[in-house]
Amino acid sequence: MRFHKAELFFFLLIGLVGFGGAFAWAAFSAATNGVVVGGVDTAAHFAFMSAVLAGLSVVCGVTLIFPIMSSGLRERGKLQKMTESLSVRSQSLEHAAVTDGLTGMYNRRYFDDALNEYLDAFRRIRKPIGMVILDLDHFKKINDTHGHDVGDEVLRQVAECLRVFTRYHDVLARLGGEEFAILSPNINEQQLYQLADRIRQAISQLRIKTGNVTLKVTTSAGLAIWDGSESGEELYRRTDKQLYEAKRLGRNRVCAA
Repeated sequence: MRFHKAELFFFLLIGLVGFGGAFAWAAFSAATNGVVVGGVDTAAHFAFMSAVLAGLSVVCGVTLIFPIMSSGLRERGKLQKMTESLSVRSQSLEHAAVTDGLTGMYNRRYFDDALNEYLDAFRRIRKPIGMVILDLDHFKKINDTHGHDVGDEVLRQVAECLRVFTRYHDVLARLGGEEFAILSPNINEQQLYQLADRIRQAISQLRIKTGNVTLKVTTSAGLAIWDGSESGEELYRRTDKQLYEAKRLGRNRVCAA
């Protein structure tokens, strides 16, 4: 087994301290006519050797062991900082993987995972779950006419509107493009409809200024309450069907399954 340099120096220090202690004891014995007999001269000799070994121990500790310990502590500190930095970066990457970069809302991946987890949990306690899918009306025309920067600002303001009107345990997500979704647990159809309609009205009252132009935007929404047995995909399809019904009936409205 190979020893580290610091371990070898440590053993050396222990040896010096041990020899120093042995000489000190011998000096004491010589001076007191104990185990080692030799009088004052012998005691002085052993005391001198003890002092020399003590000095060597100090020199060894200061010049050999302390620098290695100090260097090791610095390296440990650097490693700890690096680990903390990597941990923060890992958390940031994990957050970025499930977050929409434009609006700060969750993305479709997170929404699908949350939907499945909610269904599993609420199936056991037999509580309802509501889903709302919203799609901005004629959003492509805004991008084509005023540019994507203006379109992005519209999406950000709509996202903020959704945050204001939803509860802390509701799951909000931007599914893609101009489509958003809300997963709202423990809610009945009437309450879910009122929530969706309040959001619809709030979005219709947004005013987005670009130059001398003030834009207005509306949204269509479809909603459905989980029947307690259907899969997440089936609930999504049923909700999405109501969204298309709202579009078909003229937009800027809410339709429920």
